[in-house]
Order: sequence, then C-alpha cells, then structure tokens
Amino acid sequence: MVSKCGKSSYILSTKPSILCEGAVVGRTEGEGPLKEYFDKIYYDSASSQESWEKSESLFQQQAFLEALEKGKLKPKDIEVMFSGDLLNQCISSSFGLLEFSVPYLGQYGACSTMAQTLLLSGLFVDSGIVSLAAAVTASHFCSAERQFRFPLEYGGQRTPTAQRTVTGGGCAIVGESTPGKPCISAVHIGSMVDLGIKDANNMGAAMAPAAAQTISSFLTDTETKPSDYDLILTGDLGEVGSKLLYELMLKDGIDISSRHKDCGLLIFDREVQDVHAGGSGCGCAASVLCAYILPKIASGELKNVIFAATGALMSPTSSQQGESIPGISHLVNLSFG
Repeated sequence: MVSKCGKSSYILSTKPSILCEGAVVGRTEGEGPLKEYFDKIYYDSASSQESWEKSESLFQQQAFLEALEKGKLKPKDIEVMFSGDLLNQCISSSFGLLEFSVPYLGQYGACSTMAQTLLLSGLFVDSGIVSLAAAVTASHFCSAERQFRFPLEYGGQRTPTAQRTVTGGGCAIVGESTPGKPCISAVHIGSMVDLGIKDANNMGAAMAPAAAQTISSFLTDTETKPSDYDLILTGDLGEVGSKLLYELMLKDGIDISSRHKDCGLLIFDREVQDVHAGGSGCGCAASVLCAYILPKIASGELKNVIFAATGALMSPTSSQQGESIPGISHLVNLSFG
C-alpha cells in the first residue's frame, strides 16, 4: 500500500504497472525525430473536424482507443479515468471522452497533466480503490494559440523564447503489477512556485523553478541522487527552461545535466523545424512518454526513470489582468517491471 516518504513523496508498494499506452500526433510532430514511434499521425491539422477544439477532443479519443486496443481492453473495463487539457473548463477532455461513459475525474495541471493523471492512477490502483485506471491528455497548437496568445489569423511573430504547443495526445492504462511492464514505484506531488514571470511566450522560465523544486525534493525525500536514475525527463521546459533548470539545481549542489532530457526538445528537430525554443502543451509530455519512453522501460533499456512534467498555471484572464505565472511540476518514478 501507499507509504509517505518525506514531505510529499509516496512509495507505491504494489508497484502498479502501465499495461498499455497510446500516442497520436499531428503533422509537425509526425515530421520530427520521433515520427516512427507514434501510433497514429494526423496530417490534416484539423483532423477533418469542424474546429481546432473538436480536433483536440479527437486526439483524446484516439489516444485512449489506441491504448485500449493494445491492451485488448474495452472502455467498460476502465474503472476511473483521469484526464485534462489546456482549454477552459477542460472541454477537450470532457467532450472527447464523453461517449465512453467511464467514471471520470477531470484534471487541470496545464502541461504537467500527464504526470498528474498518471500519479493519481497509480495511487488509486496501489490503494486498491480500482484495478484499472486511465491517464489521458491532449493539446492542439491552434486551439492553444487562440486561447493563450493570438489566433493564427492575427499573424503575430513569435519570440525566440516561445515554444510550439504540441498537437498530440497520450494515454496510459494503469493496472495491477505485471511482470515485464513499466511500473510506478513512487510519485511526488509538486508545490506551486511563482518567481514573477509574466511573459506567456516564455513558459520555460515560468516552469523551471517548479521542476527544480520537485526533483530536488524527491531526491531528498527518497535519499537518492541523479546517478541512481537512467533518465531524468522533464515535460516541456524547452531550451530556455532546461538551461534554467540546470542553474537552479546547481545552486543546491545537484547536477542533473548528464541524466536530463526534455520532452519539448525530443519531439522536434529545432535545426530544421520552426519551433523556436521547443515543444510544450499537455500532448508534449504525454506523446513522448507513451510513444518513446515507456517502450524503452518495457524493453529494459531504461530501468529507473524520473518523469517530471511541468505546467504553467495561467489563464487568459490572469494574463490580461497582469498576473504572474505560477509553475507546477509533478513527478512519477517509473521502473522496469
């Protein structure tokens, strides 16, 4: 059963397994370095839907269906679904997953949503509340630009610190411990950190302090060090946020540079793709984790991984009122089953 470790880390004694996963992406992501790993690539930016928001809902659906198909499961087998997205009131999650009639708990962790839904799934299974839980999330470049920055029709020029919201989605189905499957060994619930960043085009700087705090706290709570892990994976700090993360952690005497990779830097080729500082969005960490990282854990190539997705807890209203952007980072310790 779950046991608390330190301030906000939890050890999952039964080590729930990620039984199956699904990842779908859009055209730009499908032209990037990880193109061969995704389950499905939509080359039509609207995915034949009437709006960007409906397209984002479709990505939620398809990620869930891809995971179910791999696990030879049906929607009725899932006892609880944790899902969220970037849109107001999480409408891409609720509308996208409505037809499945699965017990649903909506989440908002911004770009950290994959880690948040995954850690909740692990806690529910480990505690015996359910035997099967789904962690689902998605984002869409066009819907995010319209909500948080400027509609594409405006034609505004993006700054060098800006990141491209990933058009994509991911789903992980968590169940009881199963040999040969990636398992959730521990989780850490992050705390909000606000260093006063107000620029909605510099998400990396807003989120990096939270990532640094979460990773440092988890290492302290578990009495481990970076070298104990094959990979320390952050959600979508991009180039700016990753560099800041190193600086912040070095102040605490922790060097993660040799172990760290960022989903926002893995999903795109910044030398040939116009993505500025890298990728972001709920679908960034979700699609990279589900398509690329989890299979490496399942094969034994990676045996002990920190997955610390990051989110910027902003809204159009808070930005318009001149508020700063609090960051959050939740962490899931994944290991070879």
